[in-house]
Amino acid sequence: MTTALAGQNPSTRDRAGETDTARRRKQSWAPYLFISPFYLLYVLFMLVPVVVSLWLSLTEWVGLGTPHWVGLRNYRLLATDISFHRALGNTAVFVLVAVCVVVPLALLIAQALNTRGLRVRDLWRTAYFVPVVVSPILVALIFGLVFDRQFGLANSVLRALFGTGGVDWLGDPSLAKVSIALVMLWRWTGYLTVFFLAGLQNVPRELYESASLDGAGRLRTFTNVTLPALKPVTAFVVVTSFIGAAQIFEEPYLLTGGGPAESTLSVTMFIYRAAFQRQQFGYAAAAAVVLFVVVFGLSQLVNRLLGIGRAS
Repeated sequence: MTTALAGQNPSTRDRAGETDTARRRKQSWAPYLFISPFYLLYVLFMLVPVVVSLWLSLTEWVGLGTPHWVGLRNYRLLATDISFHRALGNTAVFVLVAVCVVVPLALLIAQALNTRGLRVRDLWRTAYFVPVVVSPILVALIFGLVFDRQFGLANSVLRALFGTGGVDWLGDPSLAKVSIALVMLWRWTGYLTVFFLAGLQNVPRELYESASLDGAGRLRTFTNVTLPALKPVTAFVVVTSFIGAAQIFEEPYLLTGGGPAESTLSVTMFIYRAAFQRQQFGYAAAAAVVLFVVVFGLSQLVNRLLGIGRAS
């Protein structure tokens, strides 16, 4: 190329050099052009709402007119708001149920479904996954009937087994929380089971055969082979369950409306009530920012504890 251009006049060599430079410049920009739609959507639907929420949390706004700047007043009010404290406590309980009960149960069910020789395995898998695709409205109707004080299935079972009934599942503050936890258990265990099943099917059979040759029993094989092999899947499931439970809204809203006495009020319900029932958009935005900071900080802590993103 250089030899061919040496016999040409300077203007021709300049034009060839400019053409090569322009071609390289276009090629260098091509990757950025292809990935730009993602960043445009990310800025539009992620960064802009976060920035607007931060600004709105420093204002007082009823949804119409110009927001009034109040500085950190919304955050000071949140610090002394008993309802917000209850919402944080209730949400923490739901997170503990999701991480400490739903995740281990999903792992055990996945282990059982992955057992060799299990008959109608696909039927069991489908049965566990069905609650995930059921509409939340239908879930609320079903469990509203199950927990009905007079004619509910739960009280009917208690009468048949123990001769007692009339338990106010949704009217008693403590039992209402238990009822919401049971609904979470029913609805999300099957969903998490799918992830563990996928992870179990990728565990090399040679590891189990080696453990069997070493004389390891089921419990030792589970703790020494299965759990270490499932660590990446477990980390993903724990983090997603934590974030999902921290944003719980549908179950308490449809079943109890946050009651009785705000015993099932979650933070997202608190935000919804402040924004759309009391027209306190600035106050709701401040609560949303607090929820974001707490969830983000704790999820980063869980990531570090579980070693997500680090080479094994």
